[in-house]
Amino acid sequence: MHRHPLALLSSLYAAQGLPFGFFTLALPVLMREAGWSLTAIGLLQLLALPWLLKLLWAPWVDHHGARRTWLLGLQGCSVVAALTLALLDLGSESRGLLLAVLVFNLLAATQDIVTDGLAVRVLAARERGLANAIQVGAYRLGMILGGGGLLWLWARTNGSTVFAVMAALLALSTWPVWQMRELAPGAGPEDAAPRPRPSAGQLALGWWHRALAPGMLTFAALVFCFRFGDQMVSSLITPFVSDQGASKETIALMKGAVGSGASLLGALLGGALMVRVNRRTAMLSTGLGQALTFALYIAAALGWGGMPLLWWATVAEGVVGTMATVALFALMMDASDPDHAGTDFTLLASVVVGVGSLGGIAGGVVGDAWGYVWAFGIGTVLSALGCVAMVTWLDRRPTHARVAQAWR
Repeated sequence: MHRHPLALLSSLYAAQGLPFGFFTLALPVLMREAGWSLTAIGLLQLLALPWLLKLLWAPWVDHHGARRTWLLGLQGCSVVAALTLALLDLGSESRGLLLAVLVFNLLAATQDIVTDGLAVRVLAARERGLANAIQVGAYRLGMILGGGGLLWLWARTNGSTVFAVMAALLALSTWPVWQMRELAPGAGPEDAAPRPRPSAGQLALGWWHRALAPGMLTFAALVFCFRFGDQMVSSLITPFVSDQGASKETIALMKGAVGSGASLLGALLGGALMVRVNRRTAMLSTGLGQALTFALYIAAALGWGGMPLLWWATVAEGVVGTMATVALFALMMDASDPDHAGTDFTLLASVVVGVGSLGGIAGGVVGDAWGYVWAFGIGTVLSALGCVAMVTWLDRRPTHARVAQAWR
């Protein structure tokens, strides 16, 4: 294992967030300027299907091959993909960018299986709060650099330069992986001996057996409820800011410097909160707090506050939203069986991505049909109700012994 596992995990999560941030934060702005509808931008979420479907190949990745080998191969493919886009110099109106979204999502989703399994295995329960703060903070930083930073660069240069810079940053994030000691499948710091490798037949349906493990489907449904409303709102924020007349440079600054600072502060506060309180208190306070921040976007959609309010909303949502994500991911690690770490966490992460896609589509459809006020309002109510539903259920019926231990 790497001598500094948190540094390794930080670089890997940042590498995932970099292209994902560009394709989810910057590309919608570019598409909106090119005349694409809100519904079409919402359907962009369908290209994130690899994040939802990765559960199909997660058991094979989890139990086949060494983690260092997987990580180097996937990171290298991402660098090559970014360099290919730089050579093609695709414009923002090109449908070739949509294929690029799919390719990057496939590579990053597979890398995420390896990274999440590594994190669950090497981190003790008491370390997961701080570790998830670092995880979420690094991922958010990657997203902000990819979304805000590369959008700012696109406004001043061109697509070729943007993708060349992306390739360089991805290559830089691979350096800690080269220093990682090779681990055999099933072996890790907490393992006394390597586990026997499952057969091909067991791997083919491994995800299904894990989904049917006691409490797993119920917990997945609770994660869905917790995230659906906030994904409705989040998917519309950048198009909304663009429709308010903000330039690409302003959006880049809002989502880059300000959004990055807010997210990093939220990750630090989320980690500190997880050290001091149980999972129940963390989930309830951050979940309801996040729904409360969405009220600022409702006010802005009603015409109150103007651009200054949108800056404050960016800060509030960045801080509290990141804290809620830290709490949720720590709880998801608690619910993952260390013997099937990559598969279990992947199943739950696929739910998070799936609800993101469905929430984005729902937000786009409602926004086109009834306007931003209704879309933000419905998303806010569903966000609060989902938080209350999760807490109420786990109070009465903890889905796993590991969750019950951390919950109170």
